[in-house]
Amino acid sequence: MTQDEMKKNAAWAALEYIPRDTVVGVGTGSTVNHFIDALASIKHEIKGAVSSSEQSTKRLQALGIEVFDLNSIDSFSVYVDGADEINRQKHMIKGGGAALTREKIVAAVADSFICIVDQSKQVDVLGTFPLPVEVIPMASSYVQRELTKLGGKPVLRAGVTTDNGNVILDVHQLAITDPLKLEQQINNIVGVVCNGIFAHRAADMVLVGSADGTQVIR
Repeated sequence: MTQDEMKKNAAWAALEYIPRDTVVGVGTGSTVNHFIDALASIKHEIKGAVSSSEQSTKRLQALGIEVFDLNSIDSFSVYVDGADEINRQKHMIKGGGAALTREKIVAAVADSFICIVDQSKQVDVLGTFPLPVEVIPMASSYVQRELTKLGGKPVLRAGVTTDNGNVILDVHQLAITDPLKLEQQINNIVGVVCNGIFAHRAADMVLVGSADGTQVIR
């Protein structure tokens, strides 16, 4: 079974946990694209979606799913998104698709967060995948110096501008043994919009696609 097939299995398994007649929060990325395709199969049973990126919005609308502005909704029951890495505590690194800030906002509003991944994304310690940090452009050099003080090696992601008009620094060589602490530390650096550690808002459930089926971790 290919990695993409494992992603697809996890994504379609998430349908079982989607309440009907509700708005669904939708993340961004290759695994989420499979979930959007799955969601289209029940589009007449849900009210619509809230999207974390322009990319996902376009895919949802192309499949006939209404996309709502988050500011028009007080709350919704479930947010479904992938991860670049996830540990046993359901803390994640996200942002490989440069949508981390909007993903974190939508996740904060949702009552529950379902993370869909293939088994290759499971790790004991976060940090093998470079940590994305969204930064206001004029602060990028300053933020790079501050991230270096924390032990990382930040690299500007070339040719990438986020949906918010900012840049991404990918921080290499971080062993993130205390995700809760580091998430707050980085967010406190002036010029940082958001970083890709999802620890304060961890997943509530993880669906892990593998060659043996989909594992549910609560």
